[in-house]
Amino acid sequence: MKPEQVLLLPGWQNSTEGHWQTEWQAAYGYRRVEQHDWFTPKRGDWCARLEDVVADSDGPLVLAAHSLGCVLVAWWAAHSQHVHKVRGALLVAPGDVERDDAPPQIASWAPIACQPLPFAAIVAASSDDPYCTPGRAAELARCWGARCVDIGAHGHVNAASGLGRWEAGHALLRSLMTDGGR
Repeated sequence: MKPEQVLLLPGWQNSTEGHWQTEWQAAYGYRRVEQHDWFTPKRGDWCARLEDVVADSDGPLVLAAHSLGCVLVAWWAAHSQHVHKVRGALLVAPGDVERDDAPPQIASWAPIACQPLPFAAIVAASSDDPYCTPGRAAELARCWGARCVDIGAHGHVNAASGLGRWEAGHALLRSLMTDGGR
């Protein structure tokens, strides 16, 4: 696949320097889907932006989402007319916006769309993610029809996790590009 066929979908507050998404963008030329407002995200606005980017893209596409970006993928897939352009999605450290202590900026994203995704998907879950328990990540993977992979103790799998280019995650992404994530 061409680099522009991989779309990076950061979560709330974007992915900063040292985050695996930023590292992948620099190393592989993947395209970040830029949002109008990273700090007060509106689900409808983010979905409309993703819909525009996918509609204007040649398929097949692979999505690499983090945190709130995973919730975005599920909601978008439930409403899009362009899901046929997506080959697969790597959903890393999904943010549980339904938990009682969800920040008010993202609590309005509840409920999480919970239906099988119309493309192959892998949920990569950390065993010590402060924003989504392993059990909840497995539950989301089941409702999305995704394979759930326990990646060990890496917090929220963000810049603070110190993963850098995160080659193990990139291998999961490449598996979606070649064999549908099996």
